[in-house]
Amino acid sequence: MSIINTLNLINKFKFIFSNKIRDIYLNSSLYNKKISKLDGLSLVYKPNPSIFDCLVKYKKKKHNIDNYQTKNMWSLNSKKFNEVKYLHNFYWLYSIDLKSSNEITQSIIEKWIDNNKDYNSRSWEMDLLSKRVISWISNSHLTYNDGKDDYKKKFNFIIRKQVNHLKNEINRSKSFDDKLIGCTAIILAGLAYQDKIFLLFGFNLLKKISNHSLDTEGFPKSRSLRQLVFYLKYLVLIRELLKDSQKEIPDYLEENIYYLGQAYNLFFQNSSKSFLFNGNHEINNDEFNSYLKLNGYNFKFQNNEISGYIYLKNQKSSIIIDVGSPPEKIYSQDYQSGIFSFEFLYLDTKIITNSGYYQKKRHQLNTISRSSASHSTLILDNSSITKFRRNSLGKDFSDGNFRVFNKKYFAEKDKWMIEASHDGYQKMYGVIHNRKIEFSCKKFILSGTDTLFKKNNFKKTNFEIRFHLTPGTKVTKTIDQKNILIETENTGWKFSCLNYSIDVETGLYFGRKNTYIENRSIFISGFTNNNEQKIFWKLEKI
Repeated sequence: MSIINTLNLINKFKFIFSNKIRDIYLNSSLYNKKISKLDGLSLVYKPNPSIFDCLVKYKKKKHNIDNYQTKNMWSLNSKKFNEVKYLHNFYWLYSIDLKSSNEITQSIIEKWIDNNKDYNSRSWEMDLLSKRVISWISNSHLTYNDGKDDYKKKFNFIIRKQVNHLKNEINRSKSFDDKLIGCTAIILAGLAYQDKIFLLFGFNLLKKISNHSLDTEGFPKSRSLRQLVFYLKYLVLIRELLKDSQKEIPDYLEENIYYLGQAYNLFFQNSSKSFLFNGNHEINNDEFNSYLKLNGYNFKFQNNEISGYIYLKNQKSSIIIDVGSPPEKIYSQDYQSGIFSFEFLYLDTKIITNSGYYQKKRHQLNTISRSSASHSTLILDNSSITKFRRNSLGKDFSDGNFRVFNKKYFAEKDKWMIEASHDGYQKMYGVIHNRKIEFSCKKFILSGTDTLFKKNNFKKTNFEIRFHLTPGTKVTKTIDQKNILIETENTGWKFSCLNYSIDVETGLYFGRKNTYIENRSIFISGFTNNNEQKIFWKLEKI
C-alpha cells in the first residue's frame, strides 16, 4: 500500500509541475504572439439565430440590455466561480430581447476585450471560451451588426485569437463534453470567417471525438443518458449550421445523428419521465423535441435494447433495467454503480425509481449518489460493486470491472420477462447475482427473483435489496408486517416478500438537478448463507 501511495504522490507532483510549466508558457509573450498571427479575415456568414434554439430555452424571460449593470462587469477578483462562468460564457446574450441596443451590447464586449484580450486561466477556460465564441457569432445581430470599423476589427481579431488557442489546447482536455463544445466553436468560426484551416481542423476533431466516445451502436461509451442528449444537441446544431451555410454534411455526422436519434427516441420521446441511470437527472426535453420536429428530424427505434439498457413498454406500463457492464475508466466520471437496477412506471407515473445523481463533483453527495444504495438493486455488506477513485483533477472515475452474462428477455402481449447474471460480488464475497423480473401485463403484477449462487470463496455477509420510491409517495406497512402498501397520485400497490423481512426507510432523492429531497424506499434484508438463496418479491396493483 505504501508503494502505491508513493507512486500516486509522484504522479501528482509530476502533474502539478507539468501544469505549472504549461501555465507559465500560456501566459508568456511568446505564446501570445503565436496565437495572434492572423490574416485579417472578417465575419462573412451570420447564422440564423433560430438554429441555436436547441441550446437555449425558448421560455426564458427576455431582458433589455439597458438594465444590465456594466460598470464592474469584468472585474474577476470580486466574483465567484459560478458568476464568472455565467458572465464570461456570454450565454446570457440569448436572453436579451431584440429591442436591446447594439451599441450597449458592443460596448460591453469591447470592454471585455480590453480586459481579457490575452490568455487568462479563468476567463479563457476552455468551456467558457467555446461558449463565448458560439454566443458572439450566433448573436451577431447584437454583437456585430452596425458596429464601427474599429470595433469590428477588434471583434474579428479576438474571435480568431481565441479559436487559435482552442486549436492548441483542445486535445489536452480530458472532457469529451468540453471537446465537443470546443469543436462546435471551431467549426462555427470556420464557417463564419470562411476559414478553411479552422474547418478542416474542426471536422477532423469531430470525427476523432465520435470515434473515441461513441460505441459500435452509436451510443456514448459513458452509457450516460444525459450525455446522449448533450451529444445529439451539438451534432444536430453542427448539421443545421452546415445546412444553413450550404456546406456539405459529412456522412459520419449524418450516421452519428441517426444512431443517437434512435436512442433518444427510445429513452426520451417514448416517455415524459427521465430515467435516473448513470449521471442522469430529471430533464424536460419538450423544447428540444419541438426543435427536432420543426427541423424535420423524425427518429424511430424498433428494438428494446441498446448499450446495456432494456426498455419494455405498452400503453399503460413500462420497465427499464440496466444490464450493462461498466464503461472504461476514461468514460466513467458520471457512472453510477447500479447494475440490475430498474424503474417501473404505470400510467406514466413512476412506482419504482432510482434516486438520481448529484452533479456537484466535489460534494460528498456526489459520491453517495453513485453508490448501489441509491439504486433499486441488491447490495452486499453495504458496499457497491464499483469503487471510485479520485484523480488529480478531483474527478471520481470507476475502478473495477464485472461481467454480465446469461442475459435474456422477451416481451409478449400478456407477459414480459428480463433475466441476467453478474459476477461483481464474486471476488470479494464468492457470490453470483442473478435477477429475474416478470410482469403480467393484464394483472399488473411485477414479480422478481434475486438468486445468489455460491462459489468456492464464499464469505457470509448481510444483504439488502432496495426499491426506491419517488418523493411524495405514501407508504404504509401492514399490521402483520408482511406487506407494504404504496399510494401514488393515481393508483395503489402492494409490495410483499415471501421469505425475508421487509421494511421502509427514509433516504435522499437526487433526481432534481443540484438538489436533494427526502424520499422513502422499501428494503428486503437478510444474510447470505452456504446454500443457493432465492429471494422472491412481488409488487401488485390493488
